Amino acid sequence: MKNLFSPCVIGKMALKNRFVRSATEDWLGTPDGRITAEKMALYEQLATGGVGTIITGHAYVAHPHGRAAQKQNGIWDDKYVEGWRELARLVHKHDVRLVLQLAHAGRQTAPEIIEGEMPVAPRDLFDETGARTARALTEAELQQLAQDYAAAARRAKEAGCDGVQLHMAHGYLLAQFLSPYTNRREDEYGGSWEKRVRFPLEVVASVRQEVGPDFPLWIKLNSTDGLPETMQPQLALAEVVQYAKQFAAASVDAIELSGGTIKENRLVMAKPGIRTGKDEAYFQAAAAAVKAAVEVPVILVGGMRSRAVMQEAINEGKADLVSMSRAFICEPDLVKRLAAGQEKASCVSCNGCFNPQGIRCILPDKNKA
Repeated sequence: MKNLFSPCVIGKMALKNRFVRSATEDWLGTPDGRITAEKMALYEQLATGGVGTIITGHAYVAHPHGRAAQKQNGIWDDKYVEGWRELARLVHKHDVRLVLQLAHAGRQTAPEIIEGEMPVAPRDLFDETGARTARALTEAELQQLAQDYAAAARRAKEAGCDGVQLHMAHGYLLAQFLSPYTNRREDEYGGSWEKRVRFPLEVVASVRQEVGPDFPLWIKLNSTDGLPETMQPQLALAEVVQYAKQFAAASVDAIELSGGTIKENRLVMAKPGIRTGKDEAYFQAAAAAVKAAVEVPVILVGGMRSRAVMQEAINEGKADLVSMSRAFICEPDLVKRLAAGQEKASCVSCNGCFNPQGIRCILPDKNKA
């Protein structure tokens, strides 16, 4: 039986346990995207708390259009390497792996965040007045973006990070290409699922060529758009399974399954009010479907709180690792607590921790286990 607390290996990366801190925007960068002392302190808390792997908050790969938020960390220029190097050194002191998440905002940004520019997307977008709100990326721009992702991955490797994760979920640019709702291009990059996956596969190939065959390359993949039924067409699980098979064949080392589109409905990815085991692991069915179709490890995220639920997902072969965000914001030492006998995270899934002034749990300490 695989144990949550036992070491495991993903590709060339040895992990001390099967717990992953999922990528979380922390709003702890400087105005120009550098690492701050506050971010270092947050990651040291996590690293000393027992988690085996930390996936960083999404770092943007292209300036200015790739930026999704104020105080978001950057990785689009060599000037950022030293900050990430210091963060990696800090985490490694505690035998924890650091995976840097690479992302591009696409349509999920605003002119005031990207120096007055118009956001970019797979296709032109318009508001209810007919004014254009995002412009379609050209094929030449897509080729450049693939190189931008590759250069960002090279910087992560130079900084001593243990791997990178390409963000293909939650409505960011690569997810926009995979979804039939946001990708309605009529060229070779849109239409059928085979065409929609083309650009993300080109990004994977570009990154792999840049960092070599052994550097860990993970992806975070949407299992659902999570949009209202009236908003069609939407991503189907059968397509997600096909995507996963394509990415596994393209040398991706691990797939984390999530879901939802921040612009339309953030609560799909961060469901509130998780009170019982039945409320937990809400992407488990999708993770199990993908795991049945690919040989690479699958990481399950989505409302895990109970040690028993996490262990059951591993025991039943529905996932290989478990990934959490809010639970670690509430209790950075959650892994140590669970190992010591605590049965469940204290997080009540209120979502109050998602604060643009810097993530923090608002649950009083006296209520924590």
